[in-house]
Amino acid sequence: MAGRPLICAAASVTLFLSPALVTAATADDTGDPGARELAREAQDHLLHTRSLHMTWTDRAAAAKKGDLASMDLSLDRDGNCVGMVRMGAHGGSIEIVKRGDEVWLKGDSTYWKAELPGSEGTAAAELLKDRYIHGTTHDSALKEWEDVCDLDAFQRKLTPDSQHRKPLTRGDRTTVQGIPVIPLKGEDDGRRVTLYVTADSPHVLVQGTRKGDGTDLTMTFSDYGEPVPSATPSAKESVDVSRLSPLTKVKE
Repeated sequence: MAGRPLICAAASVTLFLSPALVTAATADDTGDPGARELAREAQDHLLHTRSLHMTWTDRAAAAKKGDLASMDLSLDRDGNCVGMVRMGAHGGSIEIVKRGDEVWLKGDSTYWKAELPGSEGTAAAELLKDRYIHGTTHDSALKEWEDVCDLDAFQRKLTPDSQHRKPLTRGDRTTVQGIPVIPLKGEDDGRRVTLYVTADSPHVLVQGTRKGDGTDLTMTFSDYGEPVPSATPSAKESVDVSRLSPLTKVKE
């Protein structure tokens, strides 16, 4: 494909969904024991839930053309997902539906015109007309979404690493999105990390932030164990991915 449409956006999601926001959950013995206990319980729920709704926002990337600015995704361990990705600097957005190995992607006209040069972007927007690209993870254009939509793959990236343990400090009880939480504060590579864990049992991670030195990331977590919506776009709403290939073929 030309530019950075589907494959590169998917790769960006995979790259940035790193342990950065939860490494503090493996705090070492120099931290607050109460903070460590809350963080470990929250981490345990995050690592073992079979489904999850999460959002990711990079405010620093919002002004950068072609960078991934935000995503909103419900996903499970079976590789099913539903959600949306937004690109920075008015680069448009793309909706995602994945069920099994089938994938549907719907970019808005702004997305296609930003991602494909000149007439190619216009042609792609005209061809799709608010319809989904449909194919499977066996198609090269859609393969990268296999890991992005797989909660099991995401959880493997969050496996605790003893080399990244950080001390934590327990803050005062507050609320996030109307939910009573306890903030757990630490640092990672000189940036401030705050984990917001539910004050009441079960203690689950509600939000994590990482800020400082040009970084302003926020992730939220909800709907632990709730099923991913199973509806998929109809044939009338879809265009086979093979019809897009001539427009997005990488030029050697």
